[in-house]
Amino acid sequence: MLIVLTLLFAVAFVAPLIFRKLGRSTFYILAAVPAAGFIWLIATFGNYTNANQQALDGAPNAPPSEVYDWVPGLQLELAFRMDTLAAVLCILILGVGALVLFYCARYFKADDPDIGPFGAQLLAFSGAMFGLVTADDLILMYIFWELTSVLSYLLIGYARHRLSARRSALQALMVTTFGGLAMLVGILMIGQTAGTYRISEILANASSILAYGQIIDVAILLILVGAISKSALVPFHFWLPAAMAAPTPVSAYLHAAAMVKAGIYLIARLSPGFSSTEYWHPVVLGLGLLTMLVGGWQALRQHDLKLILAYGTVSQLGFLTLVVGLGSQEAALAGLGLLLAHGFFKATLFLVVGIIDHQSGTRDIRELSHLYRKAPKLFAVALVGAASMAGLPPLLGFVAKESVYEAFIHREEASGWVGGLLLAGIVVGSILTFAYSARFIWGGFAAKPGLAAIDFKPVPWAFLAAPAILAVATLLFGLWPVPVEEAVESYAGLFPLDTVATHLALWHGLTPALGLTGITLAAGVALFLLRTPVAAFQAKIHVIPDADRIYRGIIGVLDEVAIWVTGRTQRGSLVFYLCVILVVAIVTPLTAVVLMDAPLPESLVWFDTPAQAIAGLIVAAGALGAIRANKRFMAVLMVSVTGYGLAFIFAIQGAPDLALTQLLVETISLVAIVLALRSLPARLWLRTPGRFKLLRAIIGAGFGLTMIVIAMTAMAARTADPISLALPQLAYEDGGGRNIVNVILVDIRAWDTFGEISVLALAATGVASLIFIRGRGDKRPQSVDAVASGSVGRGYEMVAHSDREAAALATARKFAVVPRDAWLVAGRTLAPERRSIIFEVITRLLFHSVMIFSVYLLLAGHNLPGGGFAGGLLAGIALTIRYLAGGRVELAEATPVSAGLLLGLGLAAASLTAVVPLFLGGQVFQSAIIEFSLPVFGDHKFVTSTIFDIGVYLVVVGLVLDVLRSFGAEIDERSEERTSRGRKTSELHPPATIEEEVSP
Repeated sequence: MLIVLTLLFAVAFVAPLIFRKLGRSTFYILAAVPAAGFIWLIATFGNYTNANQQALDGAPNAPPSEVYDWVPGLQLELAFRMDTLAAVLCILILGVGALVLFYCARYFKADDPDIGPFGAQLLAFSGAMFGLVTADDLILMYIFWELTSVLSYLLIGYARHRLSARRSALQALMVTTFGGLAMLVGILMIGQTAGTYRISEILANASSILAYGQIIDVAILLILVGAISKSALVPFHFWLPAAMAAPTPVSAYLHAAAMVKAGIYLIARLSPGFSSTEYWHPVVLGLGLLTMLVGGWQALRQHDLKLILAYGTVSQLGFLTLVVGLGSQEAALAGLGLLLAHGFFKATLFLVVGIIDHQSGTRDIRELSHLYRKAPKLFAVALVGAASMAGLPPLLGFVAKESVYEAFIHREEASGWVGGLLLAGIVVGSILTFAYSARFIWGGFAAKPGLAAIDFKPVPWAFLAAPAILAVATLLFGLWPVPVEEAVESYAGLFPLDTVATHLALWHGLTPALGLTGITLAAGVALFLLRTPVAAFQAKIHVIPDADRIYRGIIGVLDEVAIWVTGRTQRGSLVFYLCVILVVAIVTPLTAVVLMDAPLPESLVWFDTPAQAIAGLIVAAGALGAIRANKRFMAVLMVSVTGYGLAFIFAIQGAPDLALTQLLVETISLVAIVLALRSLPARLWLRTPGRFKLLRAIIGAGFGLTMIVIAMTAMAARTADPISLALPQLAYEDGGGRNIVNVILVDIRAWDTFGEISVLALAATGVASLIFIRGRGDKRPQSVDAVASGSVGRGYEMVAHSDREAAALATARKFAVVPRDAWLVAGRTLAPERRSIIFEVITRLLFHSVMIFSVYLLLAGHNLPGGGFAGGLLAGIALTIRYLAGGRVELAEATPVSAGLLLGLGLAAASLTAVVPLFLGGQVFQSAIIEFSLPVFGDHKFVTSTIFDIGVYLVVVGLVLDVLRSFGAEIDERSEERTSRGRKTSELHPPATIEEEVSP
């Protein structure tokens, strides 16, 4: 199972690269992946259906399962289990998925845009669905559940240039995500109550779990909300017809065979254990029947072939929900049979619609005519699919519907008027199904009076193959339903047998069910023949309530509320934002301290050593200096003084790692902010900040005092031994290192660090997107040899204030561009007034040493002060020095690689250390300690968490490089462009005094 799942996602990951080489023919390769999985599934099908469906892992004859520890402390496992229900769903997921991908190779044109990402997303969707139905852990299932929502959003919005596609994709995402969040609450409730999240264990202990009463009823109700939103039941049905904005292969797979079946699957999965809960039957049976009727009625109103199928799908999903949620053995047998039948015939019909649209350019039944003559093979395939949907013999749809009638006839006999009402509703819904099935065939293929035959291109066999195979399967299993029954009967055995056992068969004799079928067909024919008066009647009535209109109204109200709240909170005033944040940060903890009667220390020690007192005074002086500063540059310097003071405190307190990191972070931050300040006014205040001075002073002092109180109460409240006492032993024995801080970062709390470097990558991307707008500015500029000497940075700042300075500048220009070996590669490109030969020499001497030392900090950090973060910061400082000494061209020469590439490689390296242990039987981010000996060098030890640290190093370097290219090189280039434009338009200053121009 895990191999199939991994293969689906792995091929999806590289699919865009294959598309670049092979074009749309890549779809054939993608189709081979689920096809191979389908062959494996059929070859091993007996292992799943012959197993004891109730047996837990490790028990004799239990269904095959694979379990890997993920986060044991949170009871999270990668648990997969292939039983009968999962195997039946996988027939559709893998089999239909392979055919749809095969079909895509002829549906899309060779020059259609973005088919590479589309193919990757479609294949990844099949992987997500495969993971969803095989997951034996509720949390894992939920992850795949939400992944299908995200992928469906991308697939529905494939034609993102169309507003309807974008709007429909967002609507589907919001509706299904809303249901998913409700389902998550239910999952947590039932998982915590049961003491496990393993689905097989929860179902095996369902009787004891039901004893908890109302909490389980509510939990199941919340899970059902997720199921009905995913399967487009009333009142969430409106998103499915809107999703027809997606390409037809998406509709054939997601909205017929896969995604919308997720909710049906979940109901079928929980039905054996929880169909007796209080809200089950009102929700499942009531909404299922209502959806069946609403969808069927709406299908008769449509003129678009695809919308006829869309509303028909809504109707059929309600029908499926009604049957699989009934909770009887007969209904379970009929429900899974109907599930397969629906997947076959509905995917067939959607693919037929795609061919009609592709070959004729329209899906409107008011424009299509005489198509049965133009495309007889396509007509035959469509006729089989529509007949199966209508419940005509000898097709699988008829066999399944007969079994449904039998199940509900027995239900009516056992439960009185409620059963009779359900049976009557199903018959009415089936009549509507027959009518819209006939409407589909008539609208798409019939010869209509007064309408000329539509132009229709011949259909290649490669294009027709996928729907033809599904139509053959529909006919074959209708004539011979034994394999279908054998596939699903072990699942039906999970339910008690209330009456005589039934079977899936083409002929049951002269039974009441056959009589209901006759009524259905006769009434369906009459309804179709009366389509004109029915259409007139439908036009006169107004459907109330219109769910789509209600949805748009709710979204409109939310938008209005959001605008109102935003207008009153997002005022564009930094002072206001800080006041709100700081007041909350003062009031909330102080309230807790008072209400909880938090203890305070009995004695206070102002400082341990004179050095601490001096450092504290420096920090305080820096803070006061920042407050009093009138210019931005001075304020930034004063803030940095506080940072360097803290680094000094860390050092004297015996925390060299913290001191080193604080020192490097403060330096990089100082450089980045100073570079950014070049685009801002020099003065800190554009107007005198006279208002609310006292209030700001009170809030600032209050926040500082609050932090002091929190620290004091935290120290005084300690009753247990600090966990830090065990960290040295834990770091050395389990993490293989003596540097406790570094081992915590890359091993013990690797998840936290992985989240932090992900945030760093996002921050770097954000900075680059704000500055560059398009791309990251990763393209290397022209060769340094092509850049004229002294041309970079020339004349965009005032340099010469007097005749003496002008003379000095002229001398510098004369000697700074002499042809000889430069200390820096691009040093000569800088304007002479920007160059410092001393700085260039120092940079030349220090750069390589600093880079080597950064690598030393990286590799030695597991046992000595340092690590990937400190090493990356030091490497960033080396690049910063190189930029300051030689300018933007020098930075480009020093970093021939992309910042985005460094970020990606860093995240990939960190991810690798998370995934690889799983394949070796370990846990996520589990480290291995490898000891070895080398001649001369002796014994050595390598800890695999060092690879994670290398990832951190690369991410930090990538972040610094993005900052330098954004705030440094890009701003330099823009300033030069503005100066160049100003020089061309100015006639007041001769070129010799161009340095007197001031950049705006």
